Amino acid sequence: MREFLAKQFNDKFLWVPFLLAFGAGLYFIMQTEPDIKFMPVAFVATVIILLFAKMNFLFRAAICFLCGFLYAMFYTHFVVSTPILKYAVRDKNITAMVTNIDASDDKTRLMLRVPASELDVSRDANVRVTISDDAAIPQIGDVISARAFLFPPAPIEAPETFDYARWAYFNDLTANGFIDNYTVISHDNTSGINRLRDTIHNRADSFLTDGLVLGYKNSVPMAHKQIWTTAGVGHIWSISGFHMTLIGGWLFAIFYFLMRACGFLTRRFPARYTATICAWVMLFLYVCVSGFGVATWRAFLMTSMLFLALLLGRSAISMRNISIAFLILFFVNPHFVTQPGFQLSFAAIFGLIWFFDGKKFDSKTRIAKIKNGIYATIMTTIVATIFTMPFIATHFNLVPMYGLIGNLILLPIFSVAIMPLVLIGTVCAMFHGHLLLNVAMSIYNFAFMIANKIVALPMSNIVMPHIPTNAFVFFVIGLVLLVLIKPVTDSGHFIYRHANYLLCGICAAIGIIIVVTRETPVFYATSDHELIGMVYDGKLEFNKARASNHYFAFNTFRKLNNEAAQDTNIRRKCPGGVCIYESEKWTLAYIQKFVPLHKNIVNLCRDDDIDFIVSFFDISAPKCNHKILHNGFVIYKSGKLEQTPVNRWWDTTHE
Repeated sequence: MREFLAKQFNDKFLWVPFLLAFGAGLYFIMQTEPDIKFMPVAFVATVIILLFAKMNFLFRAAICFLCGFLYAMFYTHFVVSTPILKYAVRDKNITAMVTNIDASDDKTRLMLRVPASELDVSRDANVRVTISDDAAIPQIGDVISARAFLFPPAPIEAPETFDYARWAYFNDLTANGFIDNYTVISHDNTSGINRLRDTIHNRADSFLTDGLVLGYKNSVPMAHKQIWTTAGVGHIWSISGFHMTLIGGWLFAIFYFLMRACGFLTRRFPARYTATICAWVMLFLYVCVSGFGVATWRAFLMTSMLFLALLLGRSAISMRNISIAFLILFFVNPHFVTQPGFQLSFAAIFGLIWFFDGKKFDSKTRIAKIKNGIYATIMTTIVATIFTMPFIATHFNLVPMYGLIGNLILLPIFSVAIMPLVLIGTVCAMFHGHLLLNVAMSIYNFAFMIANKIVALPMSNIVMPHIPTNAFVFFVIGLVLLVLIKPVTDSGHFIYRHANYLLCGICAAIGIIIVVTRETPVFYATSDHELIGMVYDGKLEFNKARASNHYFAFNTFRKLNNEAAQDTNIRRKCPGGVCIYESEKWTLAYIQKFVPLHKNIVNLCRDDDIDFIVSFFDISAPKCNHKILHNGFVIYKSGKLEQTPVNRWWDTTHE
């Protein structure tokens, strides 16, 4: 036991990123905003204690957790300054500058910079709008006048689901909407990264360039993206480690051979050093052109550390290096820890480093090298799939069953053929040469045909039930313990030799039990009570056929009820504007309009059979406030009520 415990303290630094991330995660999922009165002082105090005080491991771990919580809170309140739009803006003439254009297969999205005076907010705001298909697309830098319909980012629709308002706040997005009848007031001929990206987009005229070079998230047709995701290679369309490793390796090899060919340079500077520096500069330019995504910056940071290790003659791939990269991104923006791309990237790379750490391969013969390459490829895919599965299941409610086959067949096609052709073809397209992009498109169609055959296999996608936050936390803790717990391999005791596997298995089992025994809600309501969902015989029914300001709520409620997002649901009309939902243990009355509210509220309050009252209007009745429900919520069959978080800093109630 003493030997086992002593081994855990060899590298305590590796625990720090996870403790900070768990602390920050707790802040982001809280039901209400904590009091900030003493937060700055508390944050400074925890940092001083952490850096200078002598303490045991458990106390230091608690301080790290608290530091992560306080830093996330500090960052939210004092670093981020995204202006919050309190009310929807309809049919308003605005003047704004076009700052970016997002290419898409179905519609064009513009990023506009709107002056603060136009929207009555604290500072100039970034808004994302769509334009009609037949409208002329303005240029980046143009100042336009338009009739706008803008809406605040939708709040969280149900407990433990995606909070779009929070995401928008940390990504400097104030509103979404659409514009029409716009005119260009002035043109801006200045250059910049976004102008360069738009020029490349227009010259290349290929969604392959948009997705693999420029990093546009919506460039691939939605039907195609679903196929790639089901085949297990959807990550290709998010510029991350795959692209950085591929392009970084090519650039290093090209510059290395060029430097070796220049004898007068090699005699003065080692070819390895010059090639590394040149490859890093070119890779940085690629990152700039690709749009500065979170996964892109994470992968670029790791690649930079790899190049730096090559320059210093140090080991490049290690747990310590990836932990440093984790910490850098965390302190840049602690909200990254809640984003799927961040979680998937680090889960995969932590798992791969853990699995391959200390493994030695016999490479004396060509056959041995080929066997090692095949083994490494297969195990990389398997390990990455296992470590990312809890995150995919939690965020996307599905698991691609043939991801291993898809990666083994399709990734080489993208690596060897499509990516090189797209990169070189994009450069050629700047000079009006589209041959290589056309060839890349032909190979893409061939790969897409293979992906369709993989998707056509039985049970290619398994729809997962909703995974509660507490179950997700147990899954993550299990993976962390698997990676960081150091077993005593030469111990005669089974537990000490397999401690990390046992602890991981226990945590995974607890998480699975929570998911299996989870009670499913039978009544759903958005925060403004405009949209409600009622479960009859296991199937959701809504009070409306559509709700433009609750576009994602329909799918969110379906996922919580273990239904597919594309399912159609019956619309249940409320006779006389009042819906009565009866369960075995409780009864709820939903009042849809003002006149039915005025006519029925007294009787509903007096009716002892009515347990809950929900109104489209915000009401208060002193004698039956215990029945009236506010904000968003779900109700379970047992009568348990669970409300969505309220009064968070990124809600419309704060400015």
